[in-house]
Amino acid sequence: MIPWLESDTPFPPVSRALTERDGAPGLLAAGADLSPQRLLLAYRNGIFPWFSEGQPILWWSTDPRMVLATDEFIISASLKKTLKKVHASMQTGGAWQVRFDSAFESVIRACAAPRSGAAGTWISDEIVAGYTGLHRLGHAHSVELWRDAELVGGAYGVCIGRMFYGESMFARATDASKIALAYLVHFLRANGVAMIDCQQETAHLASLGAAPISRAAFLRHLHKAILQPPIAAWQPLPLF
Repeated sequence: MIPWLESDTPFPPVSRALTERDGAPGLLAAGADLSPQRLLLAYRNGIFPWFSEGQPILWWSTDPRMVLATDEFIISASLKKTLKKVHASMQTGGAWQVRFDSAFESVIRACAAPRSGAAGTWISDEIVAGYTGLHRLGHAHSVELWRDAELVGGAYGVCIGRMFYGESMFARATDASKIALAYLVHFLRANGVAMIDCQQETAHLASLGAAPISRAAFLRHLHKAILQPPIAAWQPLPLF
């Protein structure tokens, strides 16, 4: 059994999360709300929401935890070639542009759109409202790839101190999400962010350099990183 949270109920210790033996490894609690205050409390404690439409809010703290060290991000030869084209375009005011935080809600709604072969999405209107609220307070950020003034790819996540928590990506053009992620990783690394939380293990994330670490190791890093001063200015940096 997991506890039911009311709006004023604190989270239980993450050590109480269910395990593989329980059939839902990482599940910690249910209920409460997606207010900015609740979301920040969750992220500061290594907890994240993940649930489907029609379910109560479910809170997770997985063990192991999938993370991407910003100095281990893998850029393939073909992606590097594409990134150089985007870089050249940005330098000359061409068709391709990378921006931060210029269309946060558009990015999260694009991430929520049905994917090919997928039954649905976990990014409900409730999630959109909660993270848009975090964005207004300066805690959630988006990276956007534009082509001819059209949004074709991007990603969003939460940043506390020098800890970044990746949430979702989308692409409407070949490699668009990877291009956006490359600019985000480069910016975060330049600003002293050593680790991006990816939450759950997937083959796609592994292909980009992400790897699982123990929850204990993740929390040790997190508790130091969130105490660092926040990043003051969110502007893409040249890759080359």
